Formats: sequence, structure tokens, C-alpha cells
Amino acid sequence: MQFVRRFSELGMGDVAIVGGKNASLGEMVARLSERGVRVPNGFATTAEAYRHYLRHNDLESRIRETLESLDTNDVVALERAGRQIRHWIAEAEMPKDLAEEIVTAYHELGREYGENPDVAVRSSATAEDLPTASFAGQQESYLNIAGESALLDSIRHVFASLFTDRAISYRVHQGFDHMAVALSAGVQKMVRSDLAASGVMFTIDTESGFRDAVFITAAYGLGENVVQGAVNPDEFYVFKPMLTDDFCPIVSRQLGEKAVRMVYTEEARHGASTRNVDVPAEERRRFAITDEEVLTLARFAVEIERHYTEQAGEFRPMDIEWAKDGETGELFILQARPETVHSQREAATHATYRLEERGEVLVEGKSVGDRIAAGRARIIASSSDMGRLDEGEILITDMTDPDWEPIMKRAAAIVTNRGGRTCHAAIIAREMGIPAIVGCGDATERVPDGEEVTVSCADGSTGNVYRGILPFTVERLDLSGSEPTRTDLMINLGNPEQAFALSSLPAAGVGLARLEFIINNRIGVHPRALLEYDTLDADTRAEIDRHTAGYDDRHEYYIQTLAEGVGNIAAAFYPRPVIVRMSDFKSNEYASMIGGEGFEPHEENPMLGFRGASRYYADSFAEAFGLECEALRRVRERMGLTNAQVMLPFVRSVEEVDRVLDLMTKAGLERGRHDLKIYLMCEIPANALLADEFLERVDGFSIGSNDLTQLTLGVDRDSSLIEGLDERNPAVLKLMGMAIEACRRQGKYVGICGQAPSDFPEISRWLVEQGISSLSLNPDSLLPMQETVLAAEKGR
Repeated sequence: MQFVRRFSELGMGDVAIVGGKNASLGEMVARLSERGVRVPNGFATTAEAYRHYLRHNDLESRIRETLESLDTNDVVALERAGRQIRHWIAEAEMPKDLAEEIVTAYHELGREYGENPDVAVRSSATAEDLPTASFAGQQESYLNIAGESALLDSIRHVFASLFTDRAISYRVHQGFDHMAVALSAGVQKMVRSDLAASGVMFTIDTESGFRDAVFITAAYGLGENVVQGAVNPDEFYVFKPMLTDDFCPIVSRQLGEKAVRMVYTEEARHGASTRNVDVPAEERRRFAITDEEVLTLARFAVEIERHYTEQAGEFRPMDIEWAKDGETGELFILQARPETVHSQREAATHATYRLEERGEVLVEGKSVGDRIAAGRARIIASSSDMGRLDEGEILITDMTDPDWEPIMKRAAAIVTNRGGRTCHAAIIAREMGIPAIVGCGDATERVPDGEEVTVSCADGSTGNVYRGILPFTVERLDLSGSEPTRTDLMINLGNPEQAFALSSLPAAGVGLARLEFIINNRIGVHPRALLEYDTLDADTRAEIDRHTAGYDDRHEYYIQTLAEGVGNIAAAFYPRPVIVRMSDFKSNEYASMIGGEGFEPHEENPMLGFRGASRYYADSFAEAFGLECEALRRVRERMGLTNAQVMLPFVRSVEEVDRVLDLMTKAGLERGRHDLKIYLMCEIPANALLADEFLERVDGFSIGSNDLTQLTLGVDRDSSLIEGLDERNPAVLKLMGMAIEACRRQGKYVGICGQAPSDFPEISRWLVEQGISSLSLNPDSLLPMQETVLAAEKGR
């Protein structure tokens, strides 16, 4: 009987023999090495080896009897039974024939990597990692094991971990027979990531299910901290379709805290394995891996997904663990398994959760999912106190691990101090379909135990815990079978964090992507404060330093952050057009940014002052506008996202268009180059009155109905004293009609991105009748407006 199989002998047809994890390792070693995917070598014990071990020690009947009468909802009884079974297995005798095969395979590995190689010993259950169920993380892993004795002891403990409390509970919940599931121990050469970095990546966006992104997390040291949620890692998104040698499609990144790293202990060669040490502050402020390493990992991920998709005959997103060897600098894949949440999600529906009110924010962190939940907060310090959590309460804790799973299903939401979006708490929350906020830092201190709270993950990647029960709504929209309109229906979008989720809407693209949101929320610093950093006071410089952590060059921080914000949106909707409006802050808005007050004039009416195109060529702002142009150029040329087009706001004269276009050309954003289209916001009466002259210089108009209404009727949109004057006024309609007619006459694009179509269906009908090219709407107005537009197109 063969009790051990080398990875090179295994493939996905061997799941019943060595479990999904080890079968997948063999599959990659045998079939993906030639595609450049590096996987450390090793071997696996078979399911028959596990059963032979149980029979040799007469354990099967004792285990079955212990579990037959067990109530898994009784946490105390579950813990007692699991502890007893694990003790029996871990302390049993290793059969001589099994030990000999394991030692022989280990010595073979030594001939490849050196005598007594350090290895990881991981579990692989024979029913795990199926597309509909994942046993990942339910059994134990033992890292940096060296020597025959330590290896055999680790394998005994891996066998015992088939009966952890969470594994027993999960099998009962899934309907698996305990004794029908066997366990394979995978023995794999360790990668010296204790000297470098490691992490997890998904070939799908874990929050929205967006298929065209690889999501990568990275932290220093061995990867267990990332998997367990003990650290807040760096995060990267890479756009798959542009992952070629010509482009660098990293469309988003976020610096993680990375407070600790797991390293080898000094006694590692004798079987003791790892410990955590603090990461110096200077290293925390740097990204754990380089851009080129991010791209290499993304290429590995795409190759793995492609292979498993071809093999399955259907799209198969993957959950992958990776590590960088600090001695060689090489990147390796340690595990790959099917992603089990979004691969089963119904794509034809779109649920939108929306808070009706906002309140005091107790704590914030990284959101998992896009849902909202409310209930009583329950702070649980350790797994021994899990019995305190009642059904429907909000679990607040430092971090979770698989020991918590039997009671996590009681929670309405999960909030943790530590962890990133691939940590244990995040994975379980997705599987259970509940919101989670991870990496809050001090949630257990700031959220009062027993107080009612609302957990909202509905506003992008930042989740908030609010004091009290706040009202919220859930709107479920059916995206299937909707009749297309002749008029393009697009959406207005400023927040890149919502882009992947909103990309599933049947929109023709993004008619208005606002740079202001990215500058204000992602950057937060006045561009001239970054350009003239040395002239600032010490306190302001210190605040800027905190914002620009991870970047050696402050100019680069502005350009790259802006480029990635735009790139995130452009990637989400690729190849659909995304019209990016250049910055349109007023002087008072710029002044409120970090370091901004000293660079901005005081104006009595900023709405009519130093804003829009007039700012771009002014001596006091031209260099800052150059940073914006460079960011857009990178999106189009470095990321390859040429669906990003440009729009100029608040252009007062034809001469201004010429001056701004000249600046843009010098900055590498030349109209027509790489099919770059430049549009104009039609929001000043002069734009409509001189439409033909403006249109000679640009590719079309997008009507900004808010400002056009203000400037036509002399109504301040921020004042509540004058009411009853809006976009439906005949004077405003006449100017919009002039703009549409001029664009149609010249065969150019004309859309509208103001609030009017979202607020007034009659405006939408009128615009369709005039022959407008597109309506750009708030996302929640898109589907309801379809019916209005269809009726107008059919003359109903």
C-alpha cells in the first residue's frame, strides 16, 4: 500500500486520495511550472495512510461513539469531545510502515533542498475545497518543521486536527459523515518569507465579485498572520485584461499597518517553529512588495485561474496563498483553491443597502461586503467567552480564528481590531452573508459592550459602526431581461471604492467621474502644499508625512493616488467610456484641505470665482494642474485604460479652451492621441450661446444642469430663500436645447450629467425628444429611469 505520494505524481483527479489542497499543489507542480508559476516541492500522505493510522490504534469506533450523541450547539460539550478525540489521535503510535514512507520522502526532499529541510506541514481533508464548500483553515498547520522526529510528530497533530471544534461543527452543518472524511498531511518545503513577505490573493474582487481584478494582500514575515487576521496588510488591485508587458495596471493600493511579522524561532531546527516580533515603524510605512512583484503575483494568479477554469469548463475564481523567499528574492505559490462565495452568487440581481440616517461614528475600519446590520454590541475577549454571544448580536473582538466558527453564525455582524479583507473574520462573514468591519484598531475599547449599534458596509471600502439603531433600506433590483434604450444611460460616480460593485449595473459607462472625491478623500492635501512642502510649518509637514506614508516622493503620491482612483473606475467599466471631469474645487474648498489655507484667496462668492478652467492656466495653479494631467496620462498610457476620457469644467470663454488644451498637449494629453476625447461641461450660458465656436475645439458637451440653472436664473443652489425655480424653467430648457442642437448639427457627443434627470422624469423625456446622446444618472436612478426613457423613445 502506498501511503505517500510526491506532488509531481498528483493532480486534481486525486482529491479523494490526498484532499483538495494537496491535489491542487500536485496539479500546479505538474502542469503550471512550465507556465512560470513557482510552487515549492513536497509530498502528501494519503487518505489510506490516515485510516491505517486510526485502525492501527483502534480509534475509529471510539471516535464514532463519542460523536454520535453530540449536540454541536452545546459549545461546552463540543469543546470537551473535540479535545478528547484530538488527544487520542495526537498521542497514538505512528505505524512503522507509514513512518518509513514519510521519512524516505523527506530524505528525497533533502536531496533537492539540503539535509533536513525546513518544511510546512498542512492538512488537506478529502472533502475540502469543493466549489460549494470550503474546509480551509479548519485544520492545523505547522510551520518550519525540521528533522524526522519533529515531522512525524507534526503529522500526528495534523491528523488530530480533523477533529477541531470548528471542523466537527462544520461537517455537521454541511451534512458530511465524520468518518467518511479522511485527512492528508501535505509536507512542503518552507519558503523563507520570514525574511521577506507573504500574503493572500484572489482572482476576483472579494467584495463585489468583479471578475477582472486580482486582489493581493501583503505583509512581512510568514503568511499565517495574514490568513488569521493578526495584521492589517497592504492591499493591491490589478486589472487583469491589461496585464501584459506593455502596461502596469495596478489600479488601487492601500498601505497596511503590518505591525508584527512571524519569524522562525532560534530553536526552529528542533521542532519549535515560529514567533511574532514587532515591525520597525520605518518598515511599516513602506509597502511590503514592489510594483513589479505585485504584477508578477497577478500574472501567477491569472495563469492559475485560467488553468482551473479550463479544467472545470466554467469560470473558476481562485483563492491563493503566496510567499516571497528572503534568501533568493523569488516569489512562490503555496496553495490554491476555488473561491467559494462569489462563484455561487446570483449575478442577475443587485442589492443596494442605504442608511436613511447617519449618527455618531464609534469606530471605522475596512468593510467586508456591502450590507448593513443593527443589533446589540457584544465584546468577546477570547474564544472561552463565546457563550456570551446571543443570536443577532454584533460580535466585537480583537480577531477571530477557526475556533470561533461554531458560534459566529449567531452574529448579525462582526467587527475586529485586527485583520485585512482576506482574514478569517472576513472570509467567514462573506460565507455567512453578513457585514464585517475588520482592522478597526480599537473597536473593543470604543464600542460599549451591550449598547445598540449599526454596522454599515454600504459606502465603499470604509465601514462604520454607528451608535444606536439607525433606519436603513434594502433595494433588490433584477438586472435580467431589461430592454436596452437607444439613448445611452450612464452613471455619475466619484467614489472609486464603489466602482466594482456598480459595474454590474446595465450602464453604458460613467458620464461623470469627479476628481474632487478622489482628491478630497484619498489625498486630502492641497496640491501646492505637496509641491512647496519645504515652505510649510512643522505641524503641517508632519500631517502631510502621515498622509504620504509609503511614498518617497510627495509629487508621486499625488499623481499615483489620483491615477489609481481614476484607474479603479475606468477598470471597473472597461471598455465602456468613463468621462473624467478635471478638478472643480472652489477656493474655499481647496483652502479647507491640509496645507491649503495659505495658497488660496478669500472670495465672497467662490461659486463665481477662482474655479474650473480659469484655475488651470493661472500661475498659482498651473503646476498643480500638471499633476492632474500626468495622472490621467498614466491611466491611459501606463495602465492601458484608454476608455478614460477627459472633461473640462466651468469654461468661461473660447480663449480659455485654447489655453487649457495647449497646457494639456504639453503635458502629454493631446486631443486625438490614443483616441483621447476631450469634452466640455456646458454649464455657463455662454457655452450654449457660443456652442458652435466651443465645439470646434472639443469632442462634445456634457450639460451641467445645476450650474446652468443658477447662472441662467440667478438662483443660488445653496440658498433656501428662493424656491420654485429649477431646470424645468423655459429659459434653462431653451439653453439646453441650443446645446443639443449644435452638437447634433456637428455630429458630436452631447450628454447631461447634472441632477435634473435623476430628480425630474419629465426633464428626461424632454431631453430624449431633443435627441440627446446620453443621460448620466445617480446609480439608484438608473433602472427606474429605463422605463421613462423607453416610453419617451417609443412616443408613449
